[in-house]
Amino acid sequence: MDKREVKPFTMWRHFKGANVLVISLAQHSETGEDLVVYRCLANNGKTKHKDGIYARPLEMFLSEVDHEKYPNATQKYRFEEIKD
Repeated sequence: MDKREVKPFTMWRHFKGANVLVISLAQHSETGEDLVVYRCLANNGKTKHKDGIYARPLEMFLSEVDHEKYPNATQKYRFEEIKD
């Protein structure tokens, strides 16, 4: 099985083209849900994602792209680590 792990200070690409830097992992203070805190980096208008700091549930961060909703998506996952 493909075990993907999110770690601080790693770079990831959103399936719509935005590059993000994972800042930290966190837990929601009331639900205990695992969250990924990341910074959307300068995408220079290439995507609708605005530069800024965001939090997203870890489960969603690692989820597969809904290819029925986004048939032209080329990535398997919503976020994929940039390893180069």
